Amino acid sequence: MFFTRLGSAIVFAAIMMLGLLLDNPLAIFFLALFIQFLAIGEFFKLMHLIFRDQYFPKWMEIMFQLVGVLVVAALSIMDYLLLFPIIILVFVLLLAAVLSKKNALLAFFCGTVALIYVSVPLGFLVVLRNIHMAIPLALVLMIWMNDTMAYIIGSFIGKHSFSPISPKKTWEGTIGGVVLTLTGTIIWSYFSKLEDFDIYDWMILALIAVCAGTAGDLFESKLKRMANVKDSGKLMPGHGGALDRFDSLLIALPFAFCYVYYFLTEA
Repeated sequence: MFFTRLGSAIVFAAIMMLGLLLDNPLAIFFLALFIQFLAIGEFFKLMHLIFRDQYFPKWMEIMFQLVGVLVVAALSIMDYLLLFPIIILVFVLLLAAVLSKKNALLAFFCGTVALIYVSVPLGFLVVLRNIHMAIPLALVLMIWMNDTMAYIIGSFIGKHSFSPISPKKTWEGTIGGVVLTLTGTIIWSYFSKLEDFDIYDWMILALIAVCAGTAGDLFESKLKRMANVKDSGKLMPGHGGALDRFDSLLIALPFAFCYVYYFLTEA
């Protein structure tokens, strides 16, 4: 199991780094679409397990996957004209859900939530990468460090449960993860030469990563508990699905985008 987890983690990290580090702007765009395809599929599966007596037609998931592509594209190129076909498609899906032979209204609402939960943050990921490669790279590394350090410290000295949603999380591990992530961020800011970014900006992004990231982890854990499953999918052997891997990043990205876009760039 150790080597299985290690191998899948290496493959996962390599794909992420290719998307983040390649100069071709299409690399991060297609990475975002790949993550979205997996995450929305897993989200619909969780919703179907949570609402077992409701009708979830496959065509609804497929259509929201297509709408999600438009959402990511619109945010990526900051072209708000794409909002009009998005609104029209969503409206058509609403009509189809209500007028279908079986009631698919709940599936429609779940699809709309999927766009907000998955597609919008991934669009912000592309925007941040286009502003500068270092921003999303730092955010990913901060989240990874926080998760890893919280797990290690919690395993050794954790005694007090952080939340009943995730019993394995402890206050000791959470605090340790925050402290070590902030410490690592200080080192990152020293070597980073990104213009208009100083240590305070990196520290704010680190706080976003640990706070919003922890909330994202708990949010997805609650969904899995409601669905009565251990993992959201089987994308990575030993690590779970796409939502298991990106739950923290999906919640952290909107907050990071707002800070960078409104305070560190000329909007």
